[in-house]
Amino acid sequence: MERSPAVKRLMREAQELKDATSEYSASPLEDNLFEWHFTFRGPEGSDFHGGIYHGRILLPPEYPMKPPSIMLLNHNGRFEVHKKICLSISGYHPESWQPSWSIRTAILAIIGFMPTKGDGAIGALDYTAEERKKLARKSQSFSCTSCGSIQDLLAKSLSENHSESEKRDRELAKQILFAKPKPTKPSPEKSETSNPSENSDPTSATQTRESVTADDGDASAPLQEENNGQANSEGVRQRIQAASVQENITQPSAPVRNEPLPQTSQRQNDTASLVLVVVLSVAIALLFFRRLDRVLNISSGLDG
Repeated sequence: MERSPAVKRLMREAQELKDATSEYSASPLEDNLFEWHFTFRGPEGSDFHGGIYHGRILLPPEYPMKPPSIMLLNHNGRFEVHKKICLSISGYHPESWQPSWSIRTAILAIIGFMPTKGDGAIGALDYTAEERKKLARKSQSFSCTSCGSIQDLLAKSLSENHSESEKRDRELAKQILFAKPKPTKPSPEKSETSNPSENSDPTSATQTRESVTADDGDASAPLQEENNGQANSEGVRQRIQAASVQENITQPSAPVRNEPLPQTSQRQNDTASLVLVVVLSVAIALLFFRRLDRVLNISSGLDG
């Protein structure tokens, strides 16, 4: 049976990483080629110096066309344990994934990001230097249920000879970015309320560490703005309807008596009036001429 591209790629990477170095090591589980465990030393000159850290990588069936998911398994003060780390090389950002990146590239990138600030990124922590140094000492005794004691997973002697593929992966690791959350605008209602964390005891911050959930707020921002827009539009429509009803109520209706007569009725009235005037004029004229004729007849009789 022909092997899939993902299996071929992972077999090749397993061959390249079969020999552990003093800085890091990685290998797939015996019964699952798509789950890898890796171990690395804390960077020298940092709060993690002397620590040994162990993590887990889950690869999709479409690898290397899709990115892996990466998490750490022992406490370190930089990344949350058992929580997927948000890197441009991880499953959080498939749009930035490049098939040329590899498992070793991801491990080297995590080592490089250990001394940097979390700045609220998903899976990031900003413990104090003292806390991180304390966790670094404790990390040496960590034992994985699948891999055993992690101290035995790294080479004892330091080797500075790097293969060409490792040199290439180190250069690629410099291109990886640690994803940060987008700033969200506080709503006017919430801007006046105080943040409960500001009123809490600052000494309790070092006793209890909570997960950073930065990107959850960005997802609700557009939905909240859309809901606000719909509410505003609905309010405008309600105000317009109320104004129309109020206008209909307050506007007095025109009295029926003052309504103008239709144009046809007006003409009929004018015609009737004119006929009446003519009839009266004719009657008066007839009466006048009758009396005039009587007067003339009387005058003729007297003369005769």
